[in-house]
Amino acid sequence: MPLFDMYDSDTGLLRLSELARAGQRVTFVSGNFNVLHPGHLRLLKFAAEQADLLLVGVNPDTTPGVSVPAADRLANVRALSLVDHAFLLTGPPSDFIGRFRPALVVKGKEFEHRDNPEQDIVASYGGRVVFGSGETLFSSFSMLNEEFTQTNFSSIRKATEFPRRHGFDVRSLHDCLARFAGLRMLVIGDLIVDDYITCDPLGMSQEDPTIVVTPIETKTFVGGAGVVAAHARGLGADVRFMTVVGDDEAAEFSRANLEHQGIGVSMVLDETRPTTRKQRFRANGKTLLRVNHLRQHAISPELSARLLREIEAALPTTDLLLFSDFNYGCLPQPLVDAVTALAGARGIPMSADSQASSQLADISRFKGMSLITPTEREARLALRNNEDGLAIIAGQLAEAARAETVIVTLGSEGLLVHARKGGHYTTDLLPAMNTAPKDVAGAGDVLFTSASLALAAGVDIWRSVYLGAIAAACQVGRVGNAPLSLRDIITELDAPG
Repeated sequence: MPLFDMYDSDTGLLRLSELARAGQRVTFVSGNFNVLHPGHLRLLKFAAEQADLLLVGVNPDTTPGVSVPAADRLANVRALSLVDHAFLLTGPPSDFIGRFRPALVVKGKEFEHRDNPEQDIVASYGGRVVFGSGETLFSSFSMLNEEFTQTNFSSIRKATEFPRRHGFDVRSLHDCLARFAGLRMLVIGDLIVDDYITCDPLGMSQEDPTIVVTPIETKTFVGGAGVVAAHARGLGADVRFMTVVGDDEAAEFSRANLEHQGIGVSMVLDETRPTTRKQRFRANGKTLLRVNHLRQHAISPELSARLLREIEAALPTTDLLLFSDFNYGCLPQPLVDAVTALAGARGIPMSADSQASSQLADISRFKGMSLITPTEREARLALRNNEDGLAIIAGQLAEAARAETVIVTLGSEGLLVHARKGGHYTTDLLPAMNTAPKDVAGAGDVLFTSASLALAAGVDIWRSVYLGAIAAACQVGRVGNAPLSLRDIITELDAPG
C-alpha cells in the first residue's frame, strides 16, 4: 500500500513528518477533482514548483460537489507525474493540515479573497497559504492519456484488393491469430527506453528564434528490441529477450516492466555504456525534438561470448528467433554469424530488422532469414543503390541477404512485398491502412513482429503480411510504444470496412 494511503495512522503520519524534518518542503493541495481539466493542471504545476514534494488530498465522496467515485478521482490524480503522493482524505482538508503541518498550502487564485478555514491553522505553525493558478494553458489530462492509450480505429481503412489478389478472406485471419499461442520466441537486440514528454508550446523566444515549451507529462516505455519482445508476448507467444544494458535505472525499469508482462529477460551488463534512452518532446500531437542518450560502439568479444552462450542454451526450446538491430552495438557481426549458424543448424526460422533512422545500417548482413523488413532507405543503404526502382531493389536485397521474403516499408505509402508465389518471386504493394496516424515511430517493430510470428505459425506470406499491416495500423493510431495485444487486432478485423 502506498505510504500516503494511510496518512491518518500514527505510523503513516510519523513517516510523513520525518520527510518534512529531513528538509523536504511539502506543498499540499486538496480538491474534488471530478474531471481533471486545464485549471487543475495549471494549479498542480504551480504547486509543484513551490516545494520539494507535492501532496494532493482528494476529498471524500460525501463532500458537496463530488460527482465521480473516489477511487476514479484518486486514480486520475495519481497518474499525473507532477504529483508525488495522492491520497483520499477522510475529513475536511483543514483536519489533515492541522495534523501534518505542510510548509505550504496552495489554493486557486479565486479563493484569495474568500473565507479560508485553513488560513489560521497554517499561520499557527508558521506555514503559508499561497494563492495562484499558474499561467500556462494545458491540454486536458483525459486527452493526454487518450493519446497514449486509445487507438483511433475509425481512421483505419482495411485494404480489400490485396486479399482478393492473393485468394484469402480477411475473416480467415482470426484462425491465423489463434496459432500464435505457445510459440516460443527468442528476441535478441538493442534495448531502448523511450520517454514521451508532452509539452505546452509557449511560443517563440523574444531573445532568439527558439521555440519555447513547458513540459507537462512524461510517459516512459520499453522500446527497441524490448518492445518487439513485448509485442510478441501481447500477441500470445512465449518470449525470452536477451540484450546488453548499462548499470542504471533505465535497465532496472525495463527488466521490471518486461518481467511483469511474463517475458523471460537476460541482460548482459556493459559498464562502458548507458542503457540507450530516447526522449521525444511533443506538443499539439507532433514531435518537436528527439534527444538520444547512447553509445554506439560494439560490445567486447568477452561480452559477445557471454551473450552467445546464453543464446545457445536457449535454442533447444526456441521456435523462432528475431534479430532486432538498432545498430547501437549489441549485435556485432561475429555474434550475428555465430548465432545464425547455430540456429540454422537446428532449423529454427529467423527474421531480422536493422533500423537506420539516424545511423548507418546494413540489413543484408543478416544472412538466410525467413523475413527481413527494411525501410526503403535501409534497403538502398545496404545495396548502395539509389538508382533502381523498388521492385528491383527488393529483388537485389533478397539475393544479397539470401532472404526468403523482403518487405520494404514505405511509410504513408504502405509496403512492398517481394515473396515467392507459384514457384517464382513476385512483388506486390499493400497500401497503408491508417489514414490519420498519431505516431509512426513503432510501426516497423510491430509489422516485423506480427508478420514473423505468423510465418513461424505456418501462415502463408500474404496473410502474414496483411496481419502485420493491420497490426501496424493499430499501433500508429496511438502515441508511444505500448505493446500491441491480440484484442487490438481482433477489434480491427471485426470492424466494418
